Amino acid sequence: MRAPCARATTSECAHVGARRAAVAWRRGRLAGLRGARAEEAARRGDVFRASCSSSTDQVEAVQADEAEVAPQVPKGLRGVRNIVAVASCKGGVGKSTTCVNLAYTLSQSGARVGIFDADLYGPSLPIMVSPEYGKSKLVMDPVTKELQPVEYEGVKLVSFGFTTEGSAMMRGPMASGLVDQMLTTTDWGDLDYLLIDMPPGTGDIHLTVGQSIPITCAVIVTTPHKLAYADVAKGIRMFARLNVPCVGVVENMSYFDGDDGKRYFPFGEGSGERIQSEFAIPHLVQMPIREEVSSGSDEGVPCVVSDPESEIASVLRGLGASVAEEISKLGRRRSRAKYDPNMHEIHVYIARGEEDWDSFEVEPAVVRENDQSAKFIDQLTGKPLDADFNRDIFPLEVLPLGNYAVQISWSDGFNQIATFEQLEAMERIQ
Repeated sequence: MRAPCARATTSECAHVGARRAAVAWRRGRLAGLRGARAEEAARRGDVFRASCSSSTDQVEAVQADEAEVAPQVPKGLRGVRNIVAVASCKGGVGKSTTCVNLAYTLSQSGARVGIFDADLYGPSLPIMVSPEYGKSKLVMDPVTKELQPVEYEGVKLVSFGFTTEGSAMMRGPMASGLVDQMLTTTDWGDLDYLLIDMPPGTGDIHLTVGQSIPITCAVIVTTPHKLAYADVAKGIRMFARLNVPCVGVVENMSYFDGDDGKRYFPFGEGSGERIQSEFAIPHLVQMPIREEVSSGSDEGVPCVVSDPESEIASVLRGLGASVAEEISKLGRRRSRAKYDPNMHEIHVYIARGEEDWDSFEVEPAVVRENDQSAKFIDQLTGKPLDADFNRDIFPLEVLPLGNYAVQISWSDGFNQIATFEQLEAMERIQ
């Protein structure tokens, strides 16, 4: 496996350079590029061959294409270091309460934190966190056209509930589009953590968020009920498909300590442990049943803010430390792909842990013929369709889709989504 930066001798450099020039020239011919594009490709090939044959004695090293190209993150999120999704896929389990208190716990540790309420149909953030009157409305900067978040106790807040609009009565595509717009056009500034309070379910909004931004990790919230387990398992599988690691499970309303000194589990035991075991999630936090948790949410002051020395605050500090620890292990390296017009091939970089990469090249036509959409695959039988296409096509643009895939815009107008799992299975250029 080659690292993104590798050293070579002068003879190796000449060999690599000649190979690249020859491949560029040959594929330019095969691609049938027209007019100025073909002339430019030939000119570059001639220049490259000439430079390799005359300057090899002066060359000491060759550097591969840089793999650490910054993903194309929306402008408003460029200062956000880590994005944490807090999800449950079932309503009424205390997900929003956990999200808010986790955010303020991280803030109390010195981190710069923001909260985005992605639930348009039932935004709860304005109830759980109540900024001063007059400071609880989202406003748009007239110059930059960016939303300015509400701020309370040092945490930046954005929710549909902070707008002047009425109830959100809209269909799925419109709702997901609005969530994407609010999330990506907000001026978040520099944040260490942006927590996203995901809505229940596994619908349009979840997929939109997972595809439009690189989510660092997810925290799953559940209760001891068996029904909650079934829904939460679906959510974990959804994040797995989006290549988002789940770093912690919060079992809400887990137990209470009686006056007799005994600990009681009124809703049963083992649900959180089962989720942690089956899906290999590193941390499990069991939250006790405490009146101050719900009363703090109703009063608009998170319990970790109103009583930072309470038992709940202590448990949440442990959760915050676990999340921060796992994020530091994950690192910031993400798989990516890009098109090289000179070589007429798609370079793929698969991240393997914090330091290792698996890099390889794939023919554009091979990527296209392995498209898994309904144009190429019968969605009922799973068999490939006889869909003809011009094999001389080339990508106009290759953009990341969250952590798990890229979206390719082809020269013939077709758009394709290719997951990194699919790219790994394709025939590679030797």
